[in-house]
Amino acid sequence: MRAHTNDVLFYKTLIFVNALLPLTLIFWDLAHGQAGVNPIESALRTFGVLALIFLLISLSITPMRKIFGWGTLIKYRRTLGLFAFFYACLHMLVYVVFDRSASVLSVAHDVINRPFIAVGMVCFALLTPLAVTSTDKIRQRMGAKKWLKLHQLSYPIAIGAVVHFYMIVKSDVFYPALFGVILALLLGYRMYVRAKKNDSFPVKR
Repeated sequence: MRAHTNDVLFYKTLIFVNALLPLTLIFWDLAHGQAGVNPIESALRTFGVLALIFLLISLSITPMRKIFGWGTLIKYRRTLGLFAFFYACLHMLVYVVFDRSASVLSVAHDVINRPFIAVGMVCFALLTPLAVTSTDKIRQRMGAKKWLKLHQLSYPIAIGAVVHFYMIVKSDVFYPALFGVILALLLGYRMYVRAKKNDSFPVKR
């Protein structure tokens, strides 16, 4: 039992270190003037992509656990989901504080006049309660049924995030398309499991 606990701690630490590595590299580049001609845009784009990557990885935990029988993966889903929120917060922070100079009017103008900003804001607003309710204590207080229903928002959030990314890049759509394919596979698996589950229960006549 103790060995298993140590293994979980080791892998969580490994995830933690690797998840923070991109942030360390960004700070290194900024400190050494190697962040490109527009460091704000570079950081904004990087944090947004990292948030989407961690969100998709967290969504892939259940399919991998069921397909390959890797039951222990469930222990790392919360950590991965929280890193998605962490990078989403950094993405938002860079946008509001550095890109919009912490101007509420400027942000409001962007939300109204630039649809991809509005989509991103909605995604962040929906992601926040998922992060807030990620602890076991809050899950028990909410009840499993309500908690699961709330956290089903992760898929609409992921769809919105992919759309947000696509609307930003405009011409070079390779990476948004790649993320879209991955998300489509995850959604397809979810729909397949649900359909199979429904077929296993005979309809009463």
